[in-house]
Amino acid sequence: MFQCFILLTLWLCWILDAVLTIEPNWSIFFIGEFIVFKCDMNEGKDTDWKYIIKKDGQDFINYSDSKNRRLKCTITGHSGEYQCSGHRMSNSYTKNSNTVFITVLDKPRATLTAGTTIIPVGGSVTLTCSVQSSDGWKYEWFRRTQTTSEVQIKDQENRDIRVSQGGIYSCRGTRGNPVYYTDISDDVTIEITCELRNLV
Repeated sequence: MFQCFILLTLWLCWILDAVLTIEPNWSIFFIGEFIVFKCDMNEGKDTDWKYIIKKDGQDFINYSDSKNRRLKCTITGHSGEYQCSGHRMSNSYTKNSNTVFITVLDKPRATLTAGTTIIPVGGSVTLTCSVQSSDGWKYEWFRRTQTTSEVQIKDQENRDIRVSQGGIYSCRGTRGNPVYYTDISDDVTIEITCELRNLV
């Protein structure tokens, strides 16, 4: 029975592959954002291993005792296929993980669109803020007029908002920890139609 247990343990260790995950779990990042690589050997203790991160088959982040490594995206050249390897210190055994492909793009500018730029009397319009092909965004909205300075619209983080005031609107995307900001969108001017009354 004891021998069977040892054989089963060895077999399980053999079939449990090393796993590389990233946090946040996005496929597209932008210059200035951070990625945390998490390397799990699924075998022994975390302290039994030294870890290395490879990019496109080449050593990228050197050996470390920590299974979690942090990278700040500083160039689009950080795009590529990543893999972690664990080197077990007791017997020089090496175990490789799955691969994860990451795309790094230049810092984005939010895009602001309006269903219409004219608000009918007593009505409202929908504004939409978006960031190219990526996930995890919340949004900050801003409004100013020709005579007032810009202020942030409170309690609005959604991609779509409805507004009933005229003014000059803009937005930007935020995500991650630490918080990452896109460039602010181009302005969109919203006007209110005037109600004409017959003079008696």
